[in-house]
Amino acid sequence: HSHPKGVPEVASAAGFITRLLRGPGGFAEEQLQLFRESLQEALTDHYQHHWFPRTPSRGSGYRCIRINHRLDPLVGRAAGESGLSPRRLFQLLPRELTLWVDPSDVSYRIGEDGSVGVLYRGPPARSPPIGAPDGRGPHLGDRGL
Repeated sequence: HSHPKGVPEVASAAGFITRLLRGPGGFAEEQLQLFRESLQEALTDHYQHHWFPRTPSRGSGYRCIRINHRLDPLVGRAAGESGLSPRRLFQLLPRELTLWVDPSDVSYRIGEDGSVGVLYRGPPARSPPIGAPDGRGPHLGDRGL
């Protein structure tokens, strides 16, 4: 397995949640930038041993971000670390939001019966090169991301 440091999937998920917080009655842009950075860091840490580019669906439930009448703990933690009121943040986000953050794919659904939207679709992990020392090929960090 690999770790998702600096991968576009994590940046895409954090950016999406941050965009949902923009608008009237929202937060100042500087606060939102701090929140986005804090959320990216929290997601990267949380996914560290649960990121499998060769089997992207493995660990999907663990990586899923849910807001379902309560704030996802990672989003709440990022809000607290960046000085945003988790309660106010919860008021600005959709009541029902599911965000799937998987290698090569970030999707979301707003509402329990809403359709699924795609935020990011990347190339699938390459097959391991012949003679790769661990048989798994390059890790995410080796792709220059």
